[in-house]
Formats: sequence, structure tokens, C-alpha cells
Amino acid sequence: MRRAATSTNGLTVNTAPQQPISDAWTVQRVLDWSIEYLREHGSDSPRLDAEILLAHSCGWQRIQLYTNYDQPLTADQRGRMRELIQRRAKAEPVAYLVGYREFFGLDFEVDSSVLIPRPDTETLVRTALDVLKSRTEPRGLDIGTGSGCIAIAIATNCPQASVTAVDISGESLMIAATNAERHAVSDRVAFFESNVFSGVPPQQFDLIVSNPPYICDDELAGLDADVRDHEPVGALVGGSDGLDVVRRIVSEAPEYLKSDGHLMLEIDGQQAETVAQLLADTGYRNVGIEKDLSGIQRVVHAEK
Repeated sequence: MRRAATSTNGLTVNTAPQQPISDAWTVQRVLDWSIEYLREHGSDSPRLDAEILLAHSCGWQRIQLYTNYDQPLTADQRGRMRELIQRRAKAEPVAYLVGYREFFGLDFEVDSSVLIPRPDTETLVRTALDVLKSRTEPRGLDIGTGSGCIAIAIATNCPQASVTAVDISGESLMIAATNAERHAVSDRVAFFESNVFSGVPPQQFDLIVSNPPYICDDELAGLDADVRDHEPVGALVGGSDGLDVVRRIVSEAPEYLKSDGHLMLEIDGQQAETVAQLLADTGYRNVGIEKDLSGIQRVVHAEK
């Protein structure tokens, strides 16, 4: 049964299942309540969402939830959790609510000005590192860096590399610079405001990587609400077939690549063969496609 609840001592919010106000709001009880509430409001990962939000509300690591199941929450902790649950129920992404997202073993600050890093994109980083590990003091370029997660993950895992990272959004670049400082690679990752290659310093790179916008215009309305309504549309949508920015990168990249330089692009699995053919037709060699951990074709790469 669902009905409005007005208790000021508990976690209840309007239209949520009412809980007896005589019982203490322990970690376990708040988790159970939150999981059910988020499930009713459409979350496809209610337990994970609830655990991340509760740990954040308490200022804990998630593991501490399991060792403190019987601990009552303070009024401040309940208040923070109540606000976050209400916002999550309206499809606001968990990463924006807590202000960070883990990627390639590193935590990255995020807000609504940047795309949330996703596990699929780790395939791009792994492919890039495979190329760079055999090179001496390689230089890389990350186009559309957003939070900086790709450039910073590469720099962190390839200490001999230097990376130039560009984005059209000044707000994104501020987030990316903060993340570079956080992971102590500011001396090897340089940021520039640039519309694709327009602001890239004149030099040649061993590697150019990009997770460009590749969603088709008419697919935006069908995306999940947490993506469609909250993440930056410019980082998602890439024209009628999703490849407007991809074509520009493929066309202009040779000017910025060394003779044996590599270009790597994250794409939608259904676009892989089309992009591979585009690279071949443009004169690239050794065109290949890498699958992500779900077996989906995710990264198309080639040599100049």
C-alpha cells in the first residue's frame, strides 16, 4: 500500500511506503526502504543506487555499510539521504548526486557539464595503452575529453606519455583539470578549448583517441531518462546517423598524426563496420575493431 507520509523523524517522503516511526532508522532499515522506493520509481539498479547514496550520505566507504547494519542514522544523515533518494527517483544520475564516478580504477569528479564515464570506454583506454607501451615518450591527443577520464587514465598508466586533451566546453575543461591535479598528472596532461582540431596546438601525435558523440538525432528521445534529461546532449548526439563528428575526426586526423600514428574511436556497435570502412576509404591502414567486455564492437582503430 502506498500513501503520503509526513514523519519528520524518519526517511519517508510523499507517496513512499510508510514506516513505523517508533523504530530506529538503522542502516539496514534505511537501505531496505530506499531499495524498495527506487525500485518502484524505475531504477534498474536499486540496491547499488541505494548503497552508493547511503554511503555518501554517511561519509563512509560502501564496505562500512555491511559492518554497521544495526547503527542508527543521525538526523543529518537521514536528511541527506532523503534528499538524494528524492532526486534519484526523478532519474538524476547517481554519479552527479555524489559528484564522482570510478573509471579504470580511478575516481573522477563529475557534474552535469560532462558525460559520465562508462565501463565501455575502458576498452578505448586499454587499446590505447597497448599501442603506447612500446613507444618512447609518446604523445597522445584526446578529442572531447569531458571529465578527462581517458587522457588521465592513459597518463596514469603510461608514465612516459604526455597527453593533450581538448573539449569545446570550458566548463568541462575545468572539471578535467581538477581531475588531472587529483591524480597528479597535471604536468603531463595539457588542456585546450577546441572544436575538434580547431584549437589543437600544431604538433604530431603517436595516438589520437576520442569518445565522440555518436547517437543518432532521432534516438535521443528513446534514451533512458537519466541520460536524456541530465547528461550534456552535445556529448551524446552526432547527427542523423550519429557520425558527423566521427567523419570530421577521420578526415582531419592525418594532419596531426605521425607517419605510424594511430587513430582510435569509440562508437556504437552497429556503427563499427561503417566506421571501419570509412577509415579504409580515407587511406588508413591496418583497420581493426575491438569488442568491449560485453562482446559488443566498441572501438575502431587504424594507422595513418
